Amino acid sequence: MTSPINNDPIRNKPMDLQNYLKDKRALVEEAMADLMLDSDNLPNELARHIEAMRYSLFAGGKRVRPILCVAACESVGGTASKVLPAAVALECIHTYSLIHDDLPAMDDDNLRRGKPTNHMLYGEAGAILAGDGLLTLAFELLSELAADIEPIDRLRIINIIARAAGPLGMVGGQAMDIACEGKEIGIDTLRQIHSRKTGALITAAVQSGAVIGGASPEKFSALSTYGEKIGLAFQIVDDLLNVEGSTEQLGKAAGSDIKLSKATYPAIFGVERTRELAEQTIADALKALENFDEHSDPLRRLATYIVSRNN
Repeated sequence: MTSPINNDPIRNKPMDLQNYLKDKRALVEEAMADLMLDSDNLPNELARHIEAMRYSLFAGGKRVRPILCVAACESVGGTASKVLPAAVALECIHTYSLIHDDLPAMDDDNLRRGKPTNHMLYGEAGAILAGDGLLTLAFELLSELAADIEPIDRLRIINIIARAAGPLGMVGGQAMDIACEGKEIGIDTLRQIHSRKTGALITAAVQSGAVIGGASPEKFSALSTYGEKIGLAFQIVDDLLNVEGSTEQLGKAAGSDIKLSKATYPAIFGVERTRELAEQTIADALKALENFDEHSDPLRRLATYIVSRNN
């Protein structure tokens, strides 16, 4: 079978994606350093809480969600500087979810991004509170978006991200994931878990960038489709990597999905069919950008990066 991705001229057109990712990651992390709380002049007990938040936030990572937010904004004519507070807020929410996912009551992981998980250093209560702090800080940052963003657009962005992070989005997907451990489920349920647990916040990153960039209704709809497709593909590829990758490569425990009897695409479809589904989902994402110009090339490259990454 010929891969729809390998035949895509956009994928095969030269672009230095690695430099793009490096530059945008540096931009995001500079904004994180500027916007994140520090522990100076605080009581020791509170300083340790801030330290726990900072430990996981600055522990590394691809910064996919904030970079997607920036790229979506730029794809419709916006500027990176205008979108950075929202990008940092998204990374705070993503990091909080990782801290909580790693807890003994959840996935019970001791390693994240090649480092000890938050609760291994700060205890379970400290890790829970670090996650709570990052989630709440995210909405403080979102409420302080640039003054030249219309109030109605600020509210829209807060609503988009809150829905994506909440009971009908990421949290709900995690609840479904835990409830389905050790059970045989259908593809519709699995797709729901993936679209909520991982896809919702990725879609929200693209959508919030689009709003800040001033996307038309038509372009917002197309970017939403793009976000939904790459969000689903991201988790499908995560499923594959958990089966095929090593602990050193992933920076977290490999094979944990099998250990926890989680519902995954490889468990239902097998590895080869899962890889085909990931490729097809990315092809659908690229199709959503058909009417966009070269300013959307970073989004196109990010889509193909998601399906070809190894961690």
